Amino acid sequence: MPKQTLERSGEKLAESAEKIKRSTHGVEDSAARTTELAADRTVFAAERTYAAWVRTGLMALASGIGAKALLSGVIPQWLIIATGTVLVLFSAFCFGAAVWRHLEPGVPPPRVDVSRIPAWVLVAVNGFLALVALAALVGIWLGWTPAGP
Repeated sequence: MPKQTLERSGEKLAESAEKIKRSTHGVEDSAARTTELAADRTVFAAERTYAAWVRTGLMALASGIGAKALLSGVIPQWLIIATGTVLVLFSAFCFGAAVWRHLEPGVPPPRVDVSRIPAWVLVAVNGFLALVALAALVGIWLGWTPAGP
């Protein structure tokens, strides 16, 4: 083989090696970014789960209070109180579970770019909602009903 052909082959081989090296760095950067984005999606999924717990708790609270108003005169009073009590206690459970599930997600996710809701905000808001649930429970037990028409 002539010397020029060997030199050209060597240059092409060096160029190929450089292209592979650049390509490898691009794949590594892409994989790292994919991991970061997955961690961000995990945070957003946790927030959606938190919102679902709170939404379920609010619906149970409204149902418990509504049971007292809507079922009065339809079914026995003891059953109305029992139904309202179970629904309101379930709502308080949901408010507690929302905070617990959000603050204890299991395996810690990788480093994220997005900020999380501060724990004190979650505890304060859900603590207030639990107090509202307990006040509703007292109202159900003591026989308070909204004024009729």
